Amino acid sequence: MSQESANDSAISQTRKIIEEYHGKPLRIMEVCGTHTHEIFRLGLRQILPENITLISGPGCPVCVTPTSFIDEALWLGLKAKAIICTFGDLLRVPGSDTSLLEARSQGLDVRLVYSPLDALKIAQEEPKREVVFLSVGFETTVPAECLAATSAKEQGIENFSLLVANKTMPKAYQALKGSADAFLYPGHVCAITGTKDCADLVDQGVSGVVAGFTAAELLTALAAIVIKSAANKPFFLNCYPRVVSEDGNLSARKLINDTMEACDCEWRGLGNIVGSGLKLKSQWQDFDAKLRFNIPKLESRVHPGCRCGAVLQGKCLPNDCKLFGQACRPEHPIGACMVSSEGTCAAYYQYSNW
Repeated sequence: MSQESANDSAISQTRKIIEEYHGKPLRIMEVCGTHTHEIFRLGLRQILPENITLISGPGCPVCVTPTSFIDEALWLGLKAKAIICTFGDLLRVPGSDTSLLEARSQGLDVRLVYSPLDALKIAQEEPKREVVFLSVGFETTVPAECLAATSAKEQGIENFSLLVANKTMPKAYQALKGSADAFLYPGHVCAITGTKDCADLVDQGVSGVVAGFTAAELLTALAAIVIKSAANKPFFLNCYPRVVSEDGNLSARKLINDTMEACDCEWRGLGNIVGSGLKLKSQWQDFDAKLRFNIPKLESRVHPGCRCGAVLQGKCLPNDCKLFGQACRPEHPIGACMVSSEGTCAAYYQYSNW
């Protein structure tokens, strides 16, 4: 049998396990924006029996970034006259009054970069200007942001800092306990962290599997949940072993541990989750924009009709929101979940028959 035939046979077998499931109702939450979009793109929801429901959780770092962070970034640009450097998706996330993109059209110096090291280069090229990189993301992007801070210190670049809103996933899984029967854990996050944190959650009654991103890998992960759920006890499996190991990326983990430490953190829709964020350690605080510029407490607000918070908790679907597809569209987003290329609302808008 050829490799292609073997793969087709494996996909057929796992698909059959899912399609023929007649057990108790299962709610499976994917906590990765890429999983959400791939599941839609591959049409996997169409093969699920009625007693299996896929719901989308807080797996998009842009989506869970609170309005207050955008307001702080705008404050840095307007009041501190800093050059604001950011990844593209964050540009259009609404703050209390405006977005970074709208503020840029009115003269704010906001620059799109592809890496925090790009922002560090801007700081080198413009030594008389303060440059702030908006550090948003889960464990996958944190090493690059830590590298930017350590490189700035090594090179003596004093006009560079990070506005940090990085988050780590394990505490969010605990906060969402009860929202789903099992999680599809994000493969790229686990590639950095390893599997220990997810495996340890079994002792707290949290079930899940690490999933890859191809059709075969996603079907395997879903089939594994179907099979393991029959035992009616918490479980963990790594269904992405070609990329994810028990220890993860040791070099990346060391860089994070040397540079950052855990802190309490606000998540859009989930509120404050103790120990779920990251901040620069004391020896790196010269590069902490919040401390460097003494950002005041800002009174932030969100659009009263936006239901992004409920979507991120799996409490409602995007099309349950009255703004969805009407006032809130990809070209004119009102909520963060419609902004990001990994956002749940953006996925539903693009792929579902809403």
